[in-house]
Amino acid sequence: MNRIHELFKRKNKNILSVFFTAGFPKLDDTKTIAIALEKAGADIIEIGIPFSDPVADGPVIQQSNKTALDNGMNVKLLLKQVTEIRKTVKLPIILMGYLNPVMQYGVEKFCAEAKQAGVDGLILPDLPIREYETECKSFFHINDLLNIFLISPTTSAQRIIEIDKASSGFIYAVSASSTTGSKTDLSGEQENYLQKLKGMKLKNPFLVGFGISNCAAFSKVCRYGAGAIVGSAFINLLKNTSSMEEDINRFVKEMMEG
Repeated sequence: MNRIHELFKRKNKNILSVFFTAGFPKLDDTKTIAIALEKAGADIIEIGIPFSDPVADGPVIQQSNKTALDNGMNVKLLLKQVTEIRKTVKLPIILMGYLNPVMQYGVEKFCAEAKQAGVDGLILPDLPIREYETECKSFFHINDLLNIFLISPTTSAQRIIEIDKASSGFIYAVSASSTTGSKTDLSGEQENYLQKLKGMKLKNPFLVGFGISNCAAFSKVCRYGAGAIVGSAFINLLKNTSSMEEDINRFVKEMMEG
């Protein structure tokens, strides 16, 4: 059974997925960060594939992408790093990024090597459902890679149902129609959106992302979904840390426990 499915089978609330960019702050930090996240008690490790034009991301993650690329990170090296991570780490590992680097690498080759490295799922926000179904789905399935689609407050109920049908593992529920890292308390409109998702009784659980920067925000969205995805706040920690493992441990515990 895929590790993501195993996770949701034994835990369906307060799931914490932590995102960071591969090769940031330093090229070889990817493994250290992943190991520290597992030790600290995170539930899912989400590793970003650096890209030169991360248009859905805010300035914090954009800068981490540039730094990682300047450090020499690329898809091939990332997959090698995941292979090393998997020798130690048992948590589900998801790669998140834009479609362009995957297409340049070759979708079939990428999926096969991702499975070999120990990847459990992919989040490719700019991969349309139709292209996934017709051109990519078979490569995902044969390599036991779960595909996670995104939805937002502007996504229609009909499309949410379509995405739920096409998804596997969980759905990434974007909390606001903005870029990553936009710090804002949940508005009444956003809470209505999350309540609507909760009431739709989708076949897939959903995790909430964008703007989850502290324990209060994490706890609030967990009332509606199975958990949350934290990205920019964690990238900021990595950028400013002087004691990486200690700071990661404190960050995860404070996020989950207050």
